[in-house]
Amino acid sequence: MPAKSPAMVPSDLPVETVLDRAIGPRRAEANELVALLEDISGFTPVVWAGRIIGFGEYKYKYASGHSGRAPVLAYAPGPAKHTLYLSENFTQRWPELCEQLGSYKASKVCLYITRLAKTDRNALRQLLELTLADTLDTWG
Repeated sequence: MPAKSPAMVPSDLPVETVLDRAIGPRRAEANELVALLEDISGFTPVVWAGRIIGFGEYKYKYASGHSGRAPVLAYAPGPAKHTLYLSENFTQRWPELCEQLGSYKASKVCLYITRLAKTDRNALRQLLELTLADTLDTWG
């Protein structure tokens, strides 16, 4: 049986196609987030896995032997929320910045923002900068 292809790979899908998943006022916010992520990372946006806009790339290999590629910073627009991929356990690592953010939901690595208009841009920028530094420090 052939090995399964990894789902998380860059594609040639236009970034605009993925950005169009954000509707209404979130569409303009999606453009703002892409500009912010590009400014922070210094990388051009590329679509990964058909739905995630990634900036840069790194390779990882865990002690278990599992390995792969991932974007250094990443964002997925949607019709109801913006999803930003941050460092693992970011809410526990940087609680003071999360408190400043405004209204959001979080999982282990995802920051979910319903409206960027209600988000503290400075705190968001700092979280993204910390994630960039953490990722590069961990994975080179």
